[in-house]
Amino acid sequence: MTTSSKFKKLKVSDNRRYLAQEDGTPFFWLGDTAWELFHRLNKEEALEYLQNRAEAGFTVIQAVALSEFEGLTVENAYGRLPLLQNGQGKYDPLLPDLPQDGAYGYWEHMDFIINAAAELGLYIGLLPTWGDKYNRMWGKGPEIFTKSNAKAYGEWIASRYKANSNIIWILGGDRPLVTSKHFDVIQAMAEGIKQADGGEHLITFHPMGGKSSSQQLHDESWLDFNMIQSGHGALNTANNEHVSHDYGLAPVKPTLDAEPCYEDHPINFKAVNGYFDAADVRQAAYWALFAGAFGHTYGHHSIWSMTTEQSDYFIMHWRQAIVRPGAMQMRHARRLIESRPFFDRIPDQSLVIGNDSGANHIQASRGADYAFFYSPNGLPFQVRMGIIAGESIRASWYDPRTGETQPAGLYKNEAEVKFFPPSSGRNDDWVLILDDDSKGYAAP
Repeated sequence: MTTSSKFKKLKVSDNRRYLAQEDGTPFFWLGDTAWELFHRLNKEEALEYLQNRAEAGFTVIQAVALSEFEGLTVENAYGRLPLLQNGQGKYDPLLPDLPQDGAYGYWEHMDFIINAAAELGLYIGLLPTWGDKYNRMWGKGPEIFTKSNAKAYGEWIASRYKANSNIIWILGGDRPLVTSKHFDVIQAMAEGIKQADGGEHLITFHPMGGKSSSQQLHDESWLDFNMIQSGHGALNTANNEHVSHDYGLAPVKPTLDAEPCYEDHPINFKAVNGYFDAADVRQAAYWALFAGAFGHTYGHHSIWSMTTEQSDYFIMHWRQAIVRPGAMQMRHARRLIESRPFFDRIPDQSLVIGNDSGANHIQASRGADYAFFYSPNGLPFQVRMGIIAGESIRASWYDPRTGETQPAGLYKNEAEVKFFPPSSGRNDDWVLILDDDSKGYAAP
């Protein structure tokens, strides 16, 4: 397999907090969960989806080789399954579907999508398998992995894609590691991948809801960065606390929320509770980023599943979902972060005086000479001046819904200042930007 030459491999930044391209330039992870991409979409549909995501500013597509929705037993768009059955009638990770008759096999379709993503400038966060294939705590399974075949499968899939510089490996898949067998499978798969690709691609682990990979795997040498799933259980989930926890660990590793609340997902999985909306997904993004995450993943309930039939659980077709407001607004978060010095940004709650908790929590982040503050409902808040550099501080308001910036005045860099966002209420979130006026930073 080959990828476009414009692609650069990724590495952990020198300060261990962020990701960078191999030449040292910053890399902002703006992900989308498309777990069923390989399994459910045909060529034309996959290109339509990928083109939309590239135009919307996404940089990483998270997708699964052996997918959740009966990925071993239900054929893909071309009538193929990923694995063949062995002599005992069980789907075997060591028997990938590689037809010799000129047919378009399952893995050839994956090749097509991965290379198409590269041509559009997109990385693939590739899960070799969903977690129910080694821990059928819930879902369809079946469990097919052991320590020995997990390593061999890791070697095989990594060998297939080792030349694809747009691959980021994601082990796990929404299941906990409960028994020694589960740990053995993941360790062996990581070992197989590392051996086959020579450590050329980053590796992480996708945990179950409400957890981070750091809780069980932080000290593993193969785990290059931590991944959080803050999940879909409740409104105003404090994913900033998950990020802050990971940020404080030693050894230092980058972290991000790779599965926060999905737009149009039933709250706590029950349609009677209503659905997360664009305001919820923006809040999750800015809380996590300003708490120290190196990037963020957006998700939509009908996109990860590539839904085509509407219900009260999956409420729209994936084609409707790809232009939902929350998805289109994620580019504004990326542009804001990339507008200021990238690698020296840190979380700093000491900037906020008398902070609220819950839905009105103000999250703050800063570099040496700039600071960002996120107000989820546009409520005023008190800022401690004198922490960032500069005698005169230029303030402006950044609209997470539109990406527009409006001036908010000049202030002496001393004492305390109370800032009042331009509007307040549900769906009226704002980012306050404070800059050392002498730097001449442009609006995002």
